[in-house]
Amino acid sequence: MGQECRAAGGRENPWLSLLLNIVVPVAVLNKLSEPGRLGPSGALMLALVFPLSYGVWDRIKRRQWNPMSLIGLASILLTGGIGLLRLDRMWIAVKEAAIPLVFGGAVLGSLRTRKPLVRSLLLNPSVIDIGAVERALAERDARADFDALLVRGSWMVAASFLLSACLNFALATWVLQSNPGTPEFNQELGRMTALSLPVITLPCLVVTVVALWYILRGLERATGLALDVILHGASPRASADTADEASPR
Repeated sequence: MGQECRAAGGRENPWLSLLLNIVVPVAVLNKLSEPGRLGPSGALMLALVFPLSYGVWDRIKRRQWNPMSLIGLASILLTGGIGLLRLDRMWIAVKEAAIPLVFGGAVLGSLRTRKPLVRSLLLNPSVIDIGAVERALAERDARADFDALLVRGSWMVAASFLLSACLNFALATWVLQSNPGTPEFNQELGRMTALSLPVITLPCLVVTVVALWYILRGLERATGLALDVILHGASPRASADTADEASPR
């Protein structure tokens, strides 16, 4: 029972995340920024409360810090600071481009470490049968091929972050035309947040999925294992066949 509770607590609710990180802040910025309501500063502060509170609550519930969440919280605080201090709107565009560039740089920089980020993402014990993969790589003497595959995959993932940076900067400079501290700026900020899903997230998600699929296919070739054997949750028939082959006769 305790393990089940921890597993349930370890999963993020994507609908709740979407609601509190995008839908509610966009509605607040669009509907409550007028002087007769909360005003620009009040609406911006209220809009920031929802994703900020969600990030803290998710940290407490899951009991671990997620690097992505930390950078997301930093982005929220920077956006709020730029808006409340009424800095030039170009700083929003710079901030929007800088965050994915940091991710891309981290992916490439991790290639110089013993645990590249792409490897950590791919070789997740909850998804990949690491034991089977390691044995197959050793038996086929394919470790060098696998390391080269991770380098190519890392560059592909880094390219998706570069694409995100370019799209972020373009979207921010196109949508944000008013000065911070005005109702118009808040409404434009809400519009930019709403457009970020179809304009930025989906294209970058496609590139990332292609990169990870490329890595998985390369892993199949390097290990000689079928994908349903590499991945946990293989079909019962495949698992039975594997067990029959392993059992002594």
